[in-house]
Amino acid sequence: MTSAQMQEKKTQPAARTAWSSVISVAAVAAAASIQQSAVLPLLGRLQAALAAPLVTVAWAFTISLLVGAVATPLLGRMGDMYGRRRVLLFTMVALVAGSVLGAYATTVSTLIAARILQGISMATLPLAIGIVRDALPPAKLATGLGIVSATGGIGVGGGLVLAGVIAGHTTGYRAVFWAIAAIAAITALFAALTVRDQAVPRRERLDLPGAVLLGGALVCLLLAIGKASSWGWTSASVLGLAAGAIVLAIGWLLVERRSAAPLVDIRMLTHRGTVGASVCGFLIGFALYGGFTLIPNFVQAPPQAEYGFSASVLQAGLFLLPTTLLMIAVSTQAGRLMRRYSASALVAAGSALTALSCLWITLAHEHRHDIYITTTVLGIGIGLAFAALGTMAVEHVDPGQTAIASAVNSLLRLVGGAIAAAATAAVLAGDTIASTTIPTEHAYQVGFAMAGAGAALAAIAALVYSRRQRER
Repeated sequence: MTSAQMQEKKTQPAARTAWSSVISVAAVAAAASIQQSAVLPLLGRLQAALAAPLVTVAWAFTISLLVGAVATPLLGRMGDMYGRRRVLLFTMVALVAGSVLGAYATTVSTLIAARILQGISMATLPLAIGIVRDALPPAKLATGLGIVSATGGIGVGGGLVLAGVIAGHTTGYRAVFWAIAAIAAITALFAALTVRDQAVPRRERLDLPGAVLLGGALVCLLLAIGKASSWGWTSASVLGLAAGAIVLAIGWLLVERRSAAPLVDIRMLTHRGTVGASVCGFLIGFALYGGFTLIPNFVQAPPQAEYGFSASVLQAGLFLLPTTLLMIAVSTQAGRLMRRYSASALVAAGSALTALSCLWITLAHEHRHDIYITTTVLGIGIGLAFAALGTMAVEHVDPGQTAIASAVNSLLRLVGGAIAAAATAAVLAGDTIASTTIPTEHAYQVGFAMAGAGAALAAIAALVYSRRQRER
C-alpha cells in the first residue's frame, strides 16, 4: 500500500465523523427552529383554552424570538469559553424542559415561561455553524454551512406542518409540545454521541451587563410596537417605552464598546466583510417571520370574515407544505450553487423571490391556488436566501471570528423576526371587523406588503454589497 493510499484510508473515517457532526448539528438547529413556528397555527386554540386575547397569546410566539435574540450572542460567547458542544447540549435540555412545561401549561404566564425556556434553543444555530467550521475542510465548508443555515428555515416551515398534522388528529395544544420535546430529546442524544469539540476553549469574562441592557431594550421596543394599536401610537405609555428602548440601546452600545469581551462585537456589525449580511439577516428575518405569522391565521379566518378559507389547523399546515419541501430541496443544492455564484448574489435572488411571493398574496388571495403559488415561491426564495446567508456572514472574516460573525447575523435575524411578529400582531389587532376581534382583509394585505418590502430591501442590500465586494 502506497503512502497516498494509507493517507486516504486514514482520512475517510475522519471525513465520516465530520459529516456526522454536520448532520447532528443540522438536526439540532432544525429542532430548535420547529419550536419557533409550531405555536402559530395553535394561536386560536390557545386563545380559547387560556381565555386570553390574541395580542396576549401572540406573545407566546414573540417571547421566544426575544429570548433567542439575547441568548444567541450570550451562549455563543459561552460556547467559546466552555466548549460549543457542552453549550449546544444545554440549549437542547432547555428546549426539552420548556416543551414539557408547555404541555402542562394552563395559564398564559406558564405558557410564556415555557416559551422562554424554548427560546434559549435559538442559540443553537451560531454554535452549530462554529462546530461545522471547525470540523470541515475549506473545500467542503460552503456545503456544510449551507445545510446547517438552511435547516433554520426548514425547521420554521416544518414546525407549521408538524403542528397542523398533530392538531388534525388531536384537540387542544398539548400534543404539539410533547412532540417538540421528543424531537429535541432525540436530536440532543444524537448530537451527544457524534459531536466533538475541536476548538480550544478560551478564558474570557461573560458580558452580563450587555445581555441585560440588550434584553431590556428589545422588551421595551416590542412592547411599544405590540401595544400601540390598543394604547395609541402617541400615548404616554408607548412613547415612554420607545424612549426607554432608545436609552437602553444607547447604554448597551456604550457598554459593548468599552467591554474587553463584549456580548456583541459592535465592530462586526459594520465590518466591511459582514455589513451586507447583517442588513440582509435583519430584513430576511423580518420577511420570513412576518409571512409565517400571517399566512396560517389568514387561511384559518372564519366564514364571517368573508376572506380566507376557514381552514383547520391541519389544512393551514398543508398550505405551507410546499414551502417546507422546497426549502429542503433548495438547501441541498446550495453548496453546488455557491461554487458558481457568490453567496450575496444567491441571497439577493432568494430575497427577490420572497418579495415576489409576498406581492402575489397581497394582490391575489381569493383562491386556494393563490396561497399555494405564494408558499411555493416563498419556499424557493427563503430556502435560497437562508442557505446562502450563513456563508455570506462568515466568508469574508478571519476563521477565528466565524462564531462571532455568525452569532451577530443570527441575532439580527431574530431581532428582525421579533419586530415583524410584534408589528403584524399590532396591525391585525388595530384593524378589525366591526364589533368583532377578527382582523380585516386590509389588515392582512398591509402585513403581507410589509413582509414583501422587507424582502425587497434585502435583495437590494445584497446586490449593492455584492457589487462592492467585486470592486474590491
